[in-house]
Amino acid sequence: MDASEDRDKPIHTASKRHMHALPLETPHLTLRAFRDKDVDPLFAIQGDREAMQYTHAALSRQECEQRLRTFAAMESTLGFAPWTVVLRTEGQVIGWGGLSIDPFDPGWGIEVSYYFHPAYWGRGYATELVRATLQHGFSTLSLQAIGAFARPQNVASIRVLEKCGFTLLGYEPRLERNRYEIQRSAWRGVA
Repeated sequence: MDASEDRDKPIHTASKRHMHALPLETPHLTLRAFRDKDVDPLFAIQGDREAMQYTHAALSRQECEQRLRTFAAMESTLGFAPWTVVLRTEGQVIGWGGLSIDPFDPGWGIEVSYYFHPAYWGRGYATELVRATLQHGFSTLSLQAIGAFARPQNVASIRVLEKCGFTLLGYEPRLERNRYEIQRSAWRGVA
């Protein structure tokens, strides 16, 4: 196998618990495991300080790659990790997101997080991703609760969380973010 073939393989083999779920397809998106070739399109987003103004902006391609690999490595221990988000009609990487326990600040539990290329904002893709994440987390993984964080100024992300049934728990001063959560029992009632 040559190096280009290796780049198309997921970084980590999915656990048996998670394997049957990858890739996930929604009406507009394919949610799949992170691959080496995803670094450049994801750095184009995560390296854009304006696009990432409400979350972590990578200072370099190397930092972005290291963070992506760190999150992807969680698959082998937790049975889940954020996905690369691909627009089905174009086959283009447009974002990243899903379930994780932040490996850089793990004390907050299981959460959903995401980011998208600004050219794809306002099209409902974040809501589609979050709903697929909740479906996977509650139905496949049998989680009891999923958290989320959003800066108070990030009105678009707050609206996504509200549409998906998250409840505001309060403001976390250390994180400078609002903390949200959805319980499995509440999710069942969200359309």
